[in-house]
Amino acid sequence: MTEPAIDTPVRETAADRRAKPSFLEVAQATAEKFDVCKRPIPMRVYDPKTLSETYIAAPCKSTVASVCPACAKAARQLRVTQCYDGWHLEAEPVVEKTDPTQQQSELLTARAVLFDDYQNAKTDSDHPLMDGIREVVDSLDRELRDSGLRGKFPALDAKPKRRRTRSTKRRQDMPDLPRRKVGRKTVGREYAGKYRPSMMLTFTLPSYGAVHSDGAVNSKGEPCGDGSPRNPNTYDYAGAARDIIHFTSLFDRLKQNLRRAVGWNVQYYAVVEPQRRGAPHIHMLIRGTIPREIVKQVAAATYFQVWWPHHDHEVYRDGHMPVWDHQGQRFVDPGTAQPLPTFDEAQDLLSTVDDLEPAHVVKFGNQMDPKDIRGVLGNSEEAARTVGYVTKYLTKSIAEVLEPQTSRAAAHYDRLHAELQHTPCSETCAVWLRYGIAPKGANEKTVPGRCRGKAHRRDTLGLPGQRVLPSEQWSGKTLPDYRADRAEFVRQLLARVGMVKADTSHLQVSPVEPGDHSVPPREHLIMAAISQRTKWRAEYTNALLAADPPGPPEVSATALTAA
Repeated sequence: MTEPAIDTPVRETAADRRAKPSFLEVAQATAEKFDVCKRPIPMRVYDPKTLSETYIAAPCKSTVASVCPACAKAARQLRVTQCYDGWHLEAEPVVEKTDPTQQQSELLTARAVLFDDYQNAKTDSDHPLMDGIREVVDSLDRELRDSGLRGKFPALDAKPKRRRTRSTKRRQDMPDLPRRKVGRKTVGREYAGKYRPSMMLTFTLPSYGAVHSDGAVNSKGEPCGDGSPRNPNTYDYAGAARDIIHFTSLFDRLKQNLRRAVGWNVQYYAVVEPQRRGAPHIHMLIRGTIPREIVKQVAAATYFQVWWPHHDHEVYRDGHMPVWDHQGQRFVDPGTAQPLPTFDEAQDLLSTVDDLEPAHVVKFGNQMDPKDIRGVLGNSEEAARTVGYVTKYLTKSIAEVLEPQTSRAAAHYDRLHAELQHTPCSETCAVWLRYGIAPKGANEKTVPGRCRGKAHRRDTLGLPGQRVLPSEQWSGKTLPDYRADRAEFVRQLLARVGMVKADTSHLQVSPVEPGDHSVPPREHLIMAAISQRTKWRAEYTNALLAADPPGPPEVSATALTAA
């Protein structure tokens, strides 16, 4: 007889144990299925009525799907809704403003009296009285802010800003720009009594050199260019870096010129995207229509002059950089110990130069293809496709959009990034020290030649951080307004069927303080959020069915799926 085989237990290796998912990984994967934030931020909730405190999970509000798919999806949906709402309006958007209250007027009157007293005390050099007035004004400012005032408050020691005058005369090498008085109208013209079309415009920066048209594939598997230059030695990397840095200023000038050319307050919904070559371009959804020739004329005539000190040749390089003089409280030359001119001093010196040329001039490309100027009818399939097209990259980071697909594209992005690291991004940029100029706000903590701004990061390649730029009167609503509208819609729907939610206006929500050991683990916060989302979805579905009772069985299944 053969003896029965004995099962030998399989030994589990360390690699097998590491391959198993952790509790947190399973919780995050489950959160993605329920559209719940997988990176929640713990918040402390205090109830003054019951004197109890709990902890809730606040969404991280990331706009990048690779970081948090649920938050990125919700952010994109709000942007799509905002885009639709303002594109084909038939009436002027209404901006509701509240009148000042009596309390605000009284606080402002008291602040005005104190301001006058402060100036008198300043003239008499009565410093104790000045300190006392400052404390009272700070208290009034907090009350004014709590009452609902927005914007900045005038400072007691306000100093006049130094403003250098530059010539407003147009450059001779740029075409003329038509000028009209800008009216208040924001709604487009109606055609044939029923059509009110709008437009989609695309503006691109000029060429810095020929690029490859093969070597990569797009999302559809079709061959396309990888953005790398055919001849890297002749590619204008310096011009490309400067154009990227000042692209936002160029766009500001573009929208001004559009309004001046057509004579009405053009409203837009603009989205900035990177091209394969690393340069940004912008898609603008325009409410109303503008003649194509005027659009081309405005694009060709728009430019922005950078009135900064010239920064064509570096004075200092790595290993030989300016040093901080603690006694003089400024940067000095490492060899001669001579103080470097500040940014304002360098600007003042340039003001004495006759026929001064700007440090850089950025402008759009000379040609606009027919596909860059398109008319779109509202409530059409083309309008839906266009909105999807301009918002397709909103859940991706710049690094994901510009992920190199070839080795030559990777080398191109690295070289462009290296050029951006040597291009000043602002008046406070530490890169100015490479050109022998101390930036504004420089101190002993400033690292010479290295700026921590987003413009110098490899994952952004100089593109602006704000990629969606709607005009103020596009829809008359901000993203918080749309969130509030959605919450109010759900509240009213639940109230219609008798589901009244508990009042939570008295709860005090605040960020968790460091060192709070009562904060639950992230896994618990995620599970609590999943449970809450499941409960809310069930309540919402039941409210929809109760508000709109289903018909026959086959119809109710369709209605439930749609809901």
